[in-house]
Amino acid sequence: MTNVLYDLPGPRARLRYRLIGVVSGLAIVALLAYIVWRFYETGQFDAVKWEQFEYTEIQKQLLDGYLTTLRAAGTAAVLALVFGALLATGRLSDHAVFRAPATLVVELFRAIPLLVLIFFAYYGPIQLNYKVGPFWPLVVGLTLYNGAVLAEIFRAGILAVAKGQSEAAYALGLRKTQAMTSILLPQAVRAMLPAIVSQVVVLLKDTALGFIIQLPELLYVGKQIGGRLPFGLPYVPSYLVVAAIYITTCGLLSWFAFWLQKRLTGGPRRRTTAKEVPLTTEMGAGMVV
Repeated sequence: MTNVLYDLPGPRARLRYRLIGVVSGLAIVALLAYIVWRFYETGQFDAVKWEQFEYTEIQKQLLDGYLTTLRAAGTAAVLALVFGALLATGRLSDHAVFRAPATLVVELFRAIPLLVLIFFAYYGPIQLNYKVGPFWPLVVGLTLYNGAVLAEIFRAGILAVAKGQSEAAYALGLRKTQAMTSILLPQAVRAMLPAIVSQVVVLLKDTALGFIIQLPELLYVGKQIGGRLPFGLPYVPSYLVVAAIYITTCGLLSWFAFWLQKRLTGGPRRRTTAKEVPLTTEMGAGMVV
C-alpha cells in the first residue's frame, strides 16, 4: 500500500517502529531516574535546602519575579505582534518603496542574536549618558527580534491561502486592503495560530535573558534564593522550582492556543440531521434532471 509521497510501513516495519519507541521511552525514563538518583546522592532533596520555600517572604519574592516576567513577556508580545504585522504588510506590498525597507529590517533583526539586541538597548543609552532601567531594554530586544520572526510567520500564513480566494475577492470589486482584512486574514489566522503561539512561548522563555542586565525577573530571583549559605546553597532546588513555573506557564499558554484554535475552526464537525433526498426523474413541474 502506498501514499502520495512514500510507501506505508508494513507489519514488520510497524513492529520495528514500536520497538524503537519502547526502547527510546525506556532510555528516557532511565536517564531521568539517573538524574533524580544523582540529586538524591548529592543531597539536593535534603529538607534544609527546601525549607526556605515555606517562608512567606521567599514566596513573595518568587511571585514578584514571576509577575515581572509576565509583565515583560506581555508587553513585548503585544509590541512584537504589532511590529510584525507592520513588517509583514510592508513585505506584502506591491510597492518597492515599502517592500524593500521592510525586507531589510526583517532580515537584519533576524540575523542579530537576541542577547546582542538587549545589550544594544541597555548599554547604548548609557554610553550617551541616558540612564535606563533594565525593563525596557529587555522589552525592546524581545520586540525587535520576535517581531521580525512573526513578520515572516504572518507573511507565510497569508501566502498559504489559496490564490483563488484573493482573485475571487478582486472579482467582486474589493480593494486589496478589503480583501486582506475580510477574506485572507480570517483564513490565515487559523493556519498561523500554532506558529504564533509557539513564538510567544519562545518569547516568554527568552525573558530569562533579563538576568544578564539584572532585571529582577524569575530566573534572577531564583539565583538569589539559591545563593543563600544558611540553607546549603540550594541552587538546584531553586532552579527546579523556577523550571516548574516556566513549564506550567508555557503549558497553560499552549492549552489556551489549542482551545482557541478549536473555537476558530468551529470545533469538531457535527453530523447533520438532514435526510438524503433521492434523485428523481422529475423536479417540479415538467423539469427533468
